[in-house]
Amino acid sequence: MKKEFLQQKWDAIIEKSLCDLMRLAMREDSDGFLDITSLSLIPEEAKCRAAIVARSGGVLAGAAGLPAFTRLFNQEREECWVDGRVRWEPVLKDGAVLAPGTVVGHVSGSAQAVLCWERLALNLLGHLSGIATSTKACVDAICGTNARIYDTRKTTLAWRRLEKYAVRCGGGHNHRMGLYDHVLIKDNHLAHGATTGITPGQAVRDCRDYIKSTEDGEQVLKNLIIEVEVDTLDQLRDVLTQHPDIVLLDNMSCETMRNAVTLRNELSPETELEASGGITLQTLRAVAESGVERISLGALTHSAKNLDLGLDYEMERKES
Repeated sequence: MKKEFLQQKWDAIIEKSLCDLMRLAMREDSDGFLDITSLSLIPEEAKCRAAIVARSGGVLAGAAGLPAFTRLFNQEREECWVDGRVRWEPVLKDGAVLAPGTVVGHVSGSAQAVLCWERLALNLLGHLSGIATSTKACVDAICGTNARIYDTRKTTLAWRRLEKYAVRCGGGHNHRMGLYDHVLIKDNHLAHGATTGITPGQAVRDCRDYIKSTEDGEQVLKNLIIEVEVDTLDQLRDVLTQHPDIVLLDNMSCETMRNAVTLRNELSPETELEASGGITLQTLRAVAESGVERISLGALTHSAKNLDLGLDYEMERKES
């Protein structure tokens, strides 16, 4: 099996990322965790139950984080209000396909607290579900081809793990997590070395030599992916002599990509080709049919529209 990037799943690391972000979000939304409107209008003892409901169709992502967020929310609120706790009862799991009106889950507890919890939870679910929804549309567009959809590092600052998790919920694949994670020789790396006449092939050799010189370098190379970006078929021909794991074809036409696939098959059939740059939902199918194995899209994360979700009250009651 060819090398693959680490694929994001819900684990302790992503849960910590979520909690770090939600602490900032709570501070931003209600400094000191006070909601002046709810304090003014809703009795402290009031209880409620409500449902999070999809207003439009899409794919659910982020629900796996609501238990951790709710625990954090309750812990932070204990210092401010008595009986300020909320409880989350999931109905669906991440990756579920939503129709308008689908109930995602229920929240209950202090009415004052639920109304503070509501917007933060909806923002989380709406953003991540929007990414999952746009990803699924891209995955569906290339169904039946040999290509796979990948994300990029074009993510919201500090949201990367969560956004990449949402891509997975939509059926897409994760590219490298960060600069520390595998080698990607970009055009600006090559531009920096242009004065010395470095070529894409030489850059691959230099990277391999550097990694071999580090501690356990030979072992690291067995699992490390080396990818290099090229703009022309001449660059591709040069770099294929070094047999990198992946070559990124930047902003090439479908005809040029088909020629690139033919050249790859001749010189380095074990190397996978990744198309990127200027690709839209409308052009995805043609790109996939060129024969490339990977298609990376920054738009999955930087341009996804939030999925419309809302919170609908189911009942309100007072303690007897």
